[in-house]
Amino acid sequence: DEQFESPSKPKFPILLPHRLRVTTEASCRPVKYTTQMIADGVEDEEKWLAAGIAGLQQNAFYMHRALDTNNLRDALKFSAQMLSELRTSKLSPHKYYELYMRAFDELRKLEIFFKEETRRGCSIVELYELVQHAGNILPRLYLLCTVGSVYIRSKEAPAKDVLKDLVEMCRGIQHPVRGLFLRSYLSQISRDKLPDIGSEYEGDADTVVDAVEFVLQNFTEMNKLWVRMQHQGPAREKQRREKERNELRDLVGKNLHVLSQVEGIDLDMYRDTVLPRVLEQIVNCKDEIAQFYLMDCIIQVFPDEYHLQTLEVLLGACPQLQPSVDIKTVLSRLMERLSNYAASSSEVLPEFLQVEAFSRLNNAIGKVIEAQPDMPIFGAVTLYSSLLTFTLHVHPDRLDYADQVLGSCFKKLQSVGKVEDNKATKQIVALLSAPLEKYNDIVTALKLSNYPCVMEYLDTETSKIMATVIIQSIMKNSTRISSADKVEALFELMKGLMKDSEGTAEEVDEDDFKEEQNSVARLIQMLINDDPEEMFKIMCVVRKQIMTGGPKRLPYTIPPFVFSSLKLVRQLQGQDENPFGDEATTPKTIFQLLNQTIEVLLTIPAPELALRLYLQCAEVWFDFL
Repeated sequence: DEQFESPSKPKFPILLPHRLRVTTEASCRPVKYTTQMIADGVEDEEKWLAAGIAGLQQNAFYMHRALDTNNLRDALKFSAQMLSELRTSKLSPHKYYELYMRAFDELRKLEIFFKEETRRGCSIVELYELVQHAGNILPRLYLLCTVGSVYIRSKEAPAKDVLKDLVEMCRGIQHPVRGLFLRSYLSQISRDKLPDIGSEYEGDADTVVDAVEFVLQNFTEMNKLWVRMQHQGPAREKQRREKERNELRDLVGKNLHVLSQVEGIDLDMYRDTVLPRVLEQIVNCKDEIAQFYLMDCIIQVFPDEYHLQTLEVLLGACPQLQPSVDIKTVLSRLMERLSNYAASSSEVLPEFLQVEAFSRLNNAIGKVIEAQPDMPIFGAVTLYSSLLTFTLHVHPDRLDYADQVLGSCFKKLQSVGKVEDNKATKQIVALLSAPLEKYNDIVTALKLSNYPCVMEYLDTETSKIMATVIIQSIMKNSTRISSADKVEALFELMKGLMKDSEGTAEEVDEDDFKEEQNSVARLIQMLINDDPEEMFKIMCVVRKQIMTGGPKRLPYTIPPFVFSSLKLVRQLQGQDENPFGDEATTPKTIFQLLNQTIEVLLTIPAPELALRLYLQCAEVWFDFL
C-alpha cells in the first residue's frame, strides 16, 4: 500500500528533457507475481498464459472496485499489480499479445477514470508525478503513458513536451518483446494527439517537425528492439526466432503508417527528413528481415507521387541492403505501384518523363543484379518482367525502351545458359506476354528484335505454351498479318508447335497435340492479303514451315494450306493479266505446288485425306478453266 505514498521529494522531475528519467529493468526491485507460476522450471506456455490471465483478471477486478468507489490510490495499486503480469518472459509473441490485449482493454477504462478524476479537481500534473512511484518500471511506464494521454488532452503542457518525455522514458525497457509492446501502446495512445497541422494539439511553427521527430524516434527504438531479437538465444533456435519476429513486424511497421497520416508532411519534408531518416535506419540495421519488410512498408504506405519524386534516393538504398534481402520483390512492388499510378491518369505521365523514371529504374536493376551475382535467374527475370510492365504502361510509344529491357534480360539469360528453373520459365512467359497484353497486336511485338532471342530460352513445353498464347492473341484480336516477312518471323516464334525439337523423343498427349495443331490450322487460314503477289509469297512461307513438321503434323497443317491456296486461285479468276508479273508464276504453278504438297500425304500414309484434297483442287481447276 505504500508504493504510491507521496514522498517529500519527487523521485523523478516532470518534463525536464535535459534530465532523462531512464531506469533499466535490471536496476528495479523485483515484484512478486500475483499468481503461482509453474514449479520445477517446466515452461508450459499455455499454463503460463492461463496463469497470467488469471492474475490480470484478479487484479483488474479489484481495480474496477476501486474505480467504482473513486479510490485513486487503490486503483493505482491494483493496476500496477495487474500490469506486472506483462513482465513475463515465458510467452511467445503470439501468446504475449493475448495477454497484452487484455491489459490494453483495462487501461482504456483506467484512462477514462483519470479523465474523470481531473474533472473532479485532481491535478493532472500531480497525477503524472504520482504514477511514477510504481515499484517496477514496466507497470510504471504503462501507467505513465496512460496518464500522459490525459495530460495531453488537458493541454496544460505542450503535446510535444509530454510526447518527448514519454518516448525517452520508454528506453528503460530493453527486453525486445516487452519493449515492443510498450512502445506500440505509446504509439496507439498518441496517434490522435500528435502536434500536427490542423490538430487541436498544434503548437508553434515547427509543430510538424516535433510530431515527425516523435514518431521517428519511436520507430528507431522499436526497430532496434525488433532486430535485437535475432541475436538472442542459441543458433539452433534461429528459425523459431525468425517466426516470432515476423509475428511482431506489424508493431514496427505501424510507425511508418502513422507517419504517412501526418498531414503536415509535404513532399519537401518527406524528401529531406522522413525518407533519409527511415532509410538510414533500414540500411544501418543490417538485418535481412527488417530491411525487406520496412522497404516494403515504405512502398506501400506513402503516396505514389512521393515515390516518383524521390525515386533516386529510394533506389540508391537498394544496393546497400544485405545480399540475402529479396530485393526483386521490393523493386517489383515499387514498379507495380508506379505502373498503376501512371495508368490512373494521363496527366501524371509528364512527371515520369521529368524524373527519368525508366532510366533510373533500369540502372538500379542493373546495379542490383551486378551487386548480387548469386541472384537466381528467377529473380533477375522477375525484375525485368516488372520493368517491362512499367515501361509499357508509362512509355507505350517507346518500343526501343521495351526492346532494351528484353535485350538486358537476354544478356542475363546468356550468362546463365540453359534455364531449368520452372519458376524462371514462368516469368519468361510473363515477360513475353506483357507486350501482347498491352498492344493486343503480335505485329507490334514482332518489331522487338530481342523478343525471339528471349523466347529461345524456353524449354519445349513452355515454348508450346507461349506459342499458344500468341495464337490466342491473334484470334482474340483478329490480328491481320499481311506480309511474308512478318509471317516468317511469326512462325519462328511458333516453332515449338511447328516441329519437334532436336534430340527429343518425348511422349505427347494426343488430345493436347490435336488441340495445338488445330490452333495452327486456324492461324494459317487467318493469313490473308488482298494483293495476290504478296499472298503467294505468304503461302510459300507457310508451305516451307509446315513441311518441316513431320508426318504426324501434316494431316493437320496441309488442309488449311490447300484451302488458303485455292482461295488465292479463285481470287485470280477473271483477271486478264498475270498479277504476279512473272510468267513462271501462274495459277497453274499454284496447282503444281498444291499437287506436290498433297502428294506428301500419301507417304504418311493418309490416302483418304489426300483424295479429298485432290478433289477440292480439281473442282477449283475446272472452275478456273
